[in-house]
Amino acid sequence: MTQRVLVVDDDRTVADVVCRYLTHAGYEVDHVGDGLGALAAVARQPPHLVVLDLMLPGLDGLAVCRRLRERPDGVPIVMLTARGDEADRVLGLQLGADDYLSKPFSPRELVLRVQSVLRRAGGEPAAVAPAVLRDDGLEVATGPRVARLHGRELALTVREFDLLAHLMRHPARAFRRAELLDRVWGWNFGDQSTVTVHVRRLREKIEVDPANPRRILTVWGVGYRYQRADG
Repeated sequence: MTQRVLVVDDDRTVADVVCRYLTHAGYEVDHVGDGLGALAAVARQPPHLVVLDLMLPGLDGLAVCRRLRERPDGVPIVMLTARGDEADRVLGLQLGADDYLSKPFSPRELVLRVQSVLRRAGGEPAAVAPAVLRDDGLEVATGPRVARLHGRELALTVREFDLLAHLMRHPARAFRRAELLDRVWGWNFGDQSTVTVHVRRLREKIEVDPANPRRILTVWGVGYRYQRADG
């Protein structure tokens, strides 16, 4: 089945280029130019992924991202930001965007990012890792991509799920942020604060006290590691 991508950008020139490259890559592409139109399009026919510009008329990209994250389907989001909008970019990641690109960007890189997020969202082969990772009431099923804490399903984004699964597969091992960016996001370049933001979001969802985490620990001067309850 052809995967559908919704492009949300009010700059017609940028949108035309993005749509053309994504179509050439084999995706079915729809385009809307404002936030309310994006929400209506997703409600009408949920896409497999949304490419979302931050600067939109009416309802901006952050508000759209927030509304999309209220949906149960967890549609992946790749956010487009202006180069200097670091605060908005971090906020977008905190709201649940799976990846971002700063304008101006390479359309080819955008296609690669879309492919990476969709590949992660589609699940990993069973041979790569155990079917279910378990630790003290936390269960992560890598096949159906479902995470539960004490029986309650967690609302994780694509990257949050991948980050949690990767850390749980390697308990007690400290990973540098650059390593996590490479192994989870699939990039050996980029803003490492992306990892920091996703760790913060994960802690809010799996820790009893996110300010004093017991599962995902900070290794000062290095990065992060997962601490099992029995370890």
